[in-house]
Amino acid sequence: MHAGDDADSLDQATRDFLAARPQLFGIAYRMLGSSVEAEDILQETWLRWQNADRTNIVEPTAFLTTVTARLAINFAQSARVRRESYTGPWLPEPVDTSLDPHLGAERAEALELAVLVLLEKLNPVERAAYVLREAFDYPYKQVADILDTSEANTRQLVSRARKHLAAERREQVSPADHRRLLEVFLTAAQTGNLTVLEDVLAADVVSYSDGGGAVRATKIPVVGRPHVSKYLVAFAPRFWTGTDSRWVEANGQPAVLVSYGGNPLALLSIDVSAEGIDQLMWVMNPAKLSPYVASLGG
Repeated sequence: MHAGDDADSLDQATRDFLAARPQLFGIAYRMLGSSVEAEDILQETWLRWQNADRTNIVEPTAFLTTVTARLAINFAQSARVRRESYTGPWLPEPVDTSLDPHLGAERAEALELAVLVLLEKLNPVERAAYVLREAFDYPYKQVADILDTSEANTRQLVSRARKHLAAERREQVSPADHRRLLEVFLTAAQTGNLTVLEDVLAADVVSYSDGGGAVRATKIPVVGRPHVSKYLVAFAPRFWTGTDSRWVEANGQPAVLVSYGGNPLALLSIDVSAEGIDQLMWVMNPAKLSPYVASLGG
C-alpha cells in the first residue's frame, strides 16, 4: 500500500466518522447526561476507529455506534460511583437543542432533563438498550448485537426501562402549556408572589439545585408545595435582584438562563404535568453552565 492510499483511507475514515458524529454524540450524551463526558467518549471512539482494520468493515456507522455504546456503558459504571460523592443534587449537563431538536436521533426521546435524571436509576445496559431503541429506533436485533446479548433479553431490558419511566413520571402537557406555566412561574418567583406560586406548583413538587459544591446552592432537594413556595419567596429578593433572564432552549424544552452582571448564574428548567409544575431544576454548577452558555453562541 502506498502512502497516498493511507491518506485516502484516512480521509474516508474521517468522512465516515463525521457523518456518524451527531448520532454518536446523541447516544453518549443520553447515556451519561453530560456533553463534556460524551465528547471524551467520541474522542476515544475516533482513536479506535483510526486504529481499526477498516478493510472488512461494511457499515462504518454500525461499527462506530457499537464502540460508542460500549465505551459509554463502561464509563457510566464508573460515573455512578463519582456521582454518589457529588455535593448536593446531581442534574444532567444541559444541551442547546435549538439547531438539532432531536440531538442526532430519530426522535427526541430520552433527552429532557427530567428523563435523564430518571435514567440515572437504570443500570447502564438497560439505559443503553432504552436509548438505542426509543431515541434511535434501532431494531431489537441490532440493539442486541451492540450490547452483545440476546434479542429476548434486549426486549426485556427496554420493557423494564419503559415501566420505570412510566411509573416515575406523569404524562406531560403540550409545549405551549409548558412554556406558559414557566412564564407564570418566573414572574411569581421574581416578585415573591406566594399565591401564584402555590397555584402553579404540583402538591408534591420537588426543587433541585445543582451547585456541585462550587457555588452556594441548597444541598438537599426542597419537597412539597408549601416548602417550595415559601423557600422561593424567602430567597426571591436575594436571588433575583439585578439579574437578567433570557429565554433559551435546553434539552428540547424552553428554559430560562439567569445571569448577573453578564455572568451565568443558573439555568432553570421545569417538568410539567396536568398537576402543575412537578420539578424545578436549577443548574448552577459553573462546570455545567459554562459549556451550555458557550454552545449558545452569544
